[in-house]
Amino acid sequence: MPRHDERGAAVADFVMVAVLVVMLFLAVFQLGLTLHTRNTLISCASEGARLGARLDAVPGQGVARTQSLISQSLSPEYARKVSARESVVDGVRVVEVRVVAPIPVLGLLGPNDRLDVVGRAFLEAQ
Repeated sequence: MPRHDERGAAVADFVMVAVLVVMLFLAVFQLGLTLHTRNTLISCASEGARLGARLDAVPGQGVARTQSLISQSLSPEYARKVSARESVVDGVRVVEVRVVAPIPVLGLLGPNDRLDVVGRAFLEAQ
């Protein structure tokens, strides 16, 4: 029975498995980065809404605070579209701060205006 020469097969197997493992690691890492970005934006929007809902403040101050926090936490690119308004939720007046930002698909780069988060706080002047 002839014997097949398998020299070098371990190197080829290693390369194929290593590529799959690296791709899986990068996918999980990117998912974690996307979730971190989303959670950071929600936190910054909520903090801005709390400032804008104070008795001695206006919603515009919440926008400035949100933009400042996002610029410090992530990038000024993510703080370009921030808005605030008063609304009524379940009969209670609240301040809503809305952030529209890119979704990070490749690192922090990605399609613009796809991630839309809102932070709300009860208006103290009710």
